[in-house]
Amino acid sequence: MRFYQPKWISTHYTLLDLKNIGISPSIKEVNEALKIVLNENKAEDGGIKLGPSTSVHSDVCVNGMFLNYASYFNVEEKRLAAVVDAILNEKMKDGGFNCRTTRSGATHSSLHTTISVLEGLHEFQKKGHKYRSKDISKARKDAQEFILMHQLFISDKTGKIIHKDFLKLPYPSRWKYDILRCLDHFQNANVKWDKRMKPAIEALVSKRTKDGLWKVQSAHPGEVHFVMEKAGKPSRINTLRALRVLKYYGIE
Repeated sequence: MRFYQPKWISTHYTLLDLKNIGISPSIKEVNEALKIVLNENKAEDGGIKLGPSTSVHSDVCVNGMFLNYASYFNVEEKRLAAVVDAILNEKMKDGGFNCRTTRSGATHSSLHTTISVLEGLHEFQKKGHKYRSKDISKARKDAQEFILMHQLFISDKTGKIIHKDFLKLPYPSRWKYDILRCLDHFQNANVKWDKRMKPAIEALVSKRTKDGLWKVQSAHPGEVHFVMEKAGKPSRINTLRALRVLKYYGIE
């Protein structure tokens, strides 16, 4: 098993799953795994490289996810500083982030990448870390605005749905964006209500079953350690996430 492959049983996605289900942040085996990653998987730009062939440029989406779980699992602030630098160096003019900037020269941010970065920067600051605090706060605000500008799933140019998958509710999310992942991050990060959230909230409410539950609507194909919840079935995790979003924003 390598750091990023195979999906979804690699070290990276295993650590992300463990963080998202809320296991204790002081588990010895997790801390040891993170030490190995930081010692062996640093790219020249300061971020986390995906493998031996990517030694110069790291992937900003993976850096965001890494910062998310590394902060949660109590990696020292000084060891994460270079990852923070690598992320902030990838900020785009529209306020968001896109992992394809170092691959194909993307000029427009990606919702997939932007939500991963937001989760990571939030978790870093949530731990009380002060490194580049003003820069991080500005980046978070701009990235949130980038998402709100798109009403969470709608093109600001055409007014159409950017991608139908953004309205599905998978779990785990992996690296992929969807409206519930975004809304759950917004409530977790105490983002104030904005009327541009309304279309996504309405879409989320429309997916509630007669029993007051939410289903896992799809699953991302790939290897798994075990199936957390079956696609098409009522979901404890999605129901929990949806209910805390509605509660936070005062919606019945």
